[in-house]
Amino acid sequence: MRKLAILTSVAAVAMAFAAAAAPATPDAAGWQAPADPYLWLEDVSSARAMDWVTAENAKTVGVLEKDPRFDGLYADALAIAQAKDRIAAPSFIGSDLYNFWQDADHVRGVWRRTTFAGYAASEPAWKTVLDLDALSKAENANWVWEGAQCYAPGDHDCLVSLSDGGEDAQTVREFDLRTNSFVTGGFVLPKSKQDISWEDKDTLVVGRDWGPGTMTASGYPFVLKRLKRGQPLDQAVEIFRGEAQDVAVRPFRVTDAQGHAALFINRGLSFFESQTYIVTPSGVKPVALPRKSEIQGLLNGRLLIVTKEDWRPVAGGRTFTAGSLVSVSLAALKADPAHLRPTLIVAPGPRQSLAEVATTRTRLIVASFDNVRGRVHVYAPAPNGGWTSQALDLPDNASIGVVTTDDHSERAFLSVTSFLQPTTLYLLNAATGDLAVSKTAPARFDASKDVVEQHEATSSDGTRIPYFVVHAKDLKLDGANPTIQYAYGGFEVALTPSYNGDLGKLWLERGGVYVLANIRGGGEFGPKWHEAGLKTRRQIIYDDFVAVSRDLFDRKITSPRRLGIEGGSNGGLLMGVQFTQHPELWNAVDIQVPLLDMLRFEQIAAGASWVGEYGSVVHPDERRFLEGISPYNNLHADKTYPEPLIWTTTKDDRVGPQHARKFAARLAELGKPYLYYEVTEGGHGAGANLKERARTAALEYVYFLRKLVD
Repeated sequence: MRKLAILTSVAAVAMAFAAAAAPATPDAAGWQAPADPYLWLEDVSSARAMDWVTAENAKTVGVLEKDPRFDGLYADALAIAQAKDRIAAPSFIGSDLYNFWQDADHVRGVWRRTTFAGYAASEPAWKTVLDLDALSKAENANWVWEGAQCYAPGDHDCLVSLSDGGEDAQTVREFDLRTNSFVTGGFVLPKSKQDISWEDKDTLVVGRDWGPGTMTASGYPFVLKRLKRGQPLDQAVEIFRGEAQDVAVRPFRVTDAQGHAALFINRGLSFFESQTYIVTPSGVKPVALPRKSEIQGLLNGRLLIVTKEDWRPVAGGRTFTAGSLVSVSLAALKADPAHLRPTLIVAPGPRQSLAEVATTRTRLIVASFDNVRGRVHVYAPAPNGGWTSQALDLPDNASIGVVTTDDHSERAFLSVTSFLQPTTLYLLNAATGDLAVSKTAPARFDASKDVVEQHEATSSDGTRIPYFVVHAKDLKLDGANPTIQYAYGGFEVALTPSYNGDLGKLWLERGGVYVLANIRGGGEFGPKWHEAGLKTRRQIIYDDFVAVSRDLFDRKITSPRRLGIEGGSNGGLLMGVQFTQHPELWNAVDIQVPLLDMLRFEQIAAGASWVGEYGSVVHPDERRFLEGISPYNNLHADKTYPEPLIWTTTKDDRVGPQHARKFAARLAELGKPYLYYEVTEGGHGAGANLKERARTAALEYVYFLRKLVD
């Protein structure tokens, strides 16, 4: 850490480097990007940029951590994060259950296992499989767990992915679950953004940085090669090549308990559109799936597919509506991938959406949402090629998810969670529909005085926008209640009720109100809810958010003086737009790992992969829209803004810290108040370990308390 001599104000830095602004170069249409005096902050790890970060962190920490409430908030957040009585989420691998676990004694974490019978105990007898703290110490590294992919059948040869500090780039090594050790002479893939699939137990199909001309503009691989066991990486044989303008090219393998298997390739044309191919003994062949569709798995030889657009596979035949789940015979697909004849499994209604699809040995489990309330159905293949279904009797007004399923039996674990009820883990027998409570997480806050309501606001085009409000039962409708409103609004991500110990302990127990807004752009009501806000239609997403806020005012739940808003990543862009378009509506804005420079987002980190969501500056109409909403480009000296908290992470190689840095620097140039904090580890999130994440949470809640309660 440098001494205080470097802690010059950002305003002074801005003036000093203004002359270094990038020259504006006209494009083919004559458009010139605005001069940018803060491009130097895009050099993520440069000494100059990191000195700026150090100075900003010192300033923000000096304000928020000096608040007398911070220590108590941090202690509460850390106790919740490190609690050893939280549910250890299981994952079936073979006949055992595995779990990745972090606590005060395992900062980086341990991968561990127990038997199915052992997991039923109140304190399972876990056996360590891989200790990341010990591995990091031995290798002088900061390994962050990114998961494991195990070959089926067998389930003991695994590819373990580790990242340096939480980056998306990963190192991959082969691991043997029989010996709990890395395989000597096994597969090792050095650090890269990469996608890998087993083809057979001695063969991988790998997409990675093979050298110049093999990575897309988004920073992902588009060349796939076949790598045999014992073969040097530079001798891998190319089997498929996309194009540099693609988002990414990824291999993936599907299997079922009956022994069927297939290797597919997904060529991402945009974030939402792709071409699908199947790898056959005679080469790679295209599959006639719609561009907006996703293969979900395989059951009893039937390939499971969710279509995200209306699909009529046979001319004059049936149309499967967007959001439907269908099945296709894998044998028929292999014989003729150009002509598919799908069978409908389920088509959600206008206020419904599919959330998860998973399989056991002979059953299909589908989790869905009905007006943002969780539902689960179990489907069984019928002899005529169709499907039968059974609804499960689970709690209402909750989110229900599939935690893990066993391909070798009918067992599955489901999670049920809501704002005020701690997560409960259910064991399901998918063949019979029988459910039994397996684990219940302890309460982390006193919810006895709180209640949850669901309301609807009317947006600018008349559409009804649902939202949840969590508040004290004796709430006074006087407009004076400190309130946090959260939303995401993009990429078809659905936000649903869930238990959050930090929210309850650090905010609700202190009298705060919490609002979750189900605005368009998300997936709460399926693909059409998302597509309503794509590209130049995106303003409706921001209007939805404002409509919810104004509805809160009309109901006297809160007022602009007591309303704070928060969102991360795409939700961070949402916050930036609200900050610049309606600064008068909020008194606190928490901008988390955000996109903010929408004229340069395609040139930062993985930004080029998101043009399917946001549009591109190369198209004049889309560029004009992006100019109009880009928070970084719409800050003005003559506007009064609330003091925001802007935070990001240095290791974020997905969105990148550049957006947040430049936004803060621009505010400083204009003489506007702000707080900026950058976590130096953790990738696209709040930190690489529990302590870092607890600290970030404490900083956020002390910020809200200062702004909305004081």
